[in-house]
Amino acid sequence: MARIGGIDLPKDKRIETALTYIYGLGPTFAKRITAEAGVQPEIRVKNLTEDEVYRLQSIINQSYKIEGELKREVSQNIRRLIDIGSYRGLRHRRRLPVRGQRTRTNARTRKGPRKTVGGKKTPDKK
Repeated sequence: MARIGGIDLPKDKRIETALTYIYGLGPTFAKRITAEAGVQPEIRVKNLTEDEVYRLQSIINQSYKIEGELKREVSQNIRRLIDIGSYRGLRHRRRLPVRGQRTRTNARTRKGPRKTVGGKKTPDKK
């Protein structure tokens, strides 16, 4: 089993697909990395040689931010927005959608389950 960037890649997947299991690497970067390393994208992870794994790992470590380093940078960026009090920072602080989506309907992922607000009955005046 190949271990790249602290992640065990699935053995039976193509290397091009397996690289996308690493946080920060999508399909485009995976194609670019395999081409740069000279590895066939169709080859399965279990069939990789040690040399190919080393080449992939060195390219990823030199050129890309992945996993912990990337997550730390993203959280620092969000923290900076909150600290300077920008509109996007306020949306993050209130746990509302940040990118202009509507909130009257939808946005349940961000807002959480509905909190039902019942209509209050006023006592009858006599």
